[in-house]
Amino acid sequence: MIKKEDLPPCPVATTVQLIGSKWKLLIMRNLLKRPWRFNELKKDLDGISQKILTSSLRSMEEDGIIVRTVYPEVPPRVEYSLSEMGESMRPILDAMEEWGTEYKKSMEG
Repeated sequence: MIKKEDLPPCPVATTVQLIGSKWKLLIMRNLLKRPWRFNELKKDLDGISQKILTSSLRSMEEDGIIVRTVYPEVPPRVEYSLSEMGESMRPILDAMEEWGTEYKKSMEG
């Protein structure tokens, strides 16, 4: 997890550092619906490479945004879900969705 002293002094910059990449935002968008498996995310996120998905999931787990759950099955099943901290970002993503919808509407006319 990131140490407090390593975070930017600006709260907006802190949020951008944690979820500011295109892929992290889209991963979060999916995880707001339900837990996902790696291959499901890879299939759904058109254009993401395995390397970027892996590194994004790892950093989001280290930052406490998501939880990685390994089920003791053969073969092992791994699911990613939002942590309580990640779930607390729901209003931010909802606001982004609302703003994007309104912006697209404004471009129609």
